[in-house]
Amino acid sequence: MKKVMISLSATMMLGAVSPFVTPTNAETSTTSIDSQLRETRNEISEVNEQIKKVDQAISDNRNMIIQTEEKIKSSTEELDVLQVEIAEIEERIKARNEILKERARMIQQEGGTISYVEVIFGASSFSDFINRVTAVTTILKADQDLLKEHSEDMQNVKEKKNTVEKKLAVLEETKLDLVGMQAQIKEQQAQNEALKAALKATEQNQLAEKEKLLVNIPAPTPSIPSPPKATSTPNKNVASEIPKSTPKPTGSIQTVITAGYKYIGNSVYVFGGGRTSYDIANGRFDCSAFVHWAFAQAGVSVGSTTDSLKNQGKTVSVSNMKPGDLVFFDTYKRDGHVGIYIGGGKFIGSQSSTGVAIANMTSGYWKDTFNGRVKRIM
Repeated sequence: MKKVMISLSATMMLGAVSPFVTPTNAETSTTSIDSQLRETRNEISEVNEQIKKVDQAISDNRNMIIQTEEKIKSSTEELDVLQVEIAEIEERIKARNEILKERARMIQQEGGTISYVEVIFGASSFSDFINRVTAVTTILKADQDLLKEHSEDMQNVKEKKNTVEKKLAVLEETKLDLVGMQAQIKEQQAQNEALKAALKATEQNQLAEKEKLLVNIPAPTPSIPSPPKATSTPNKNVASEIPKSTPKPTGSIQTVITAGYKYIGNSVYVFGGGRTSYDIANGRFDCSAFVHWAFAQAGVSVGSTTDSLKNQGKTVSVSNMKPGDLVFFDTYKRDGHVGIYIGGGKFIGSQSSTGVAIANMTSGYWKDTFNGRVKRIM
């Protein structure tokens, strides 16, 4: 997936050490240097925390992949057993069919009917009569049992075939999920490695800059105002990402849209995440769980899977969509990703490489994968 790398990486590279400040004397210059370095260390600490979160998410996602692979294996074995059982029942049905065909042939040879009364009263003695009654009763019971077993087997094989069809559908869906997980975790790993590399470069720059500043402390000169400090926490600038041309939503919709802003830059994508208090407290969501949680903040209950969400609310056209609508994307499968539209061609959601983030639907990856499905919940 071609999505934006975790925004903290860019912040670290751009917000390393500010341009030199002309000191008034050696003492204030050293204080300024210490202040700049302390700010950079704080930024490094924040990024380290994010890296730890992503490392844990990657570990949890690997475990989910293993569990999914085991589920696929188990489902495949269950299907194999069912197929064997179906084959055995069909063999019994086939054998019984031959018996029933023979019964029908005999009846046809007897003129269309077999009179058991004639058989019974054709006895030559009382003992022969008893024997004939017993034989006819046995034949009748045998025929009834045969037909009953045949009916039960026919119903059984029908039910088992229905079960196979349902399990096959679930199995295929699970296999698709596995493919998606494998692709997403590769992307997540690549983004985390890039963030680690950016962090290492920042740490090296910090040491080099400290040495450079300490060696080159100039003589006292008239003071010059310091430039504004760089903002180190990404989610403080969320408002700047919201399209200015879009009317600001109000009420419950505003609550839904802004609920996740606190997670931007300090959350992670976890398969099946966002369904426990621990995950929510630590910003661990998958896309559908994030949508479920965001709507819950406005007191609105929606599903927690893309399959359930795509069948909720009212379908609206792309041209009529407004902030708060759900938007769907064909990623590794149809409707594989969902987010909340915020206006101006952007949506907020839990993305696999960044965690909760605002993304642009009008270009690049999200434009290519947006499938036009828009659902209005409120």
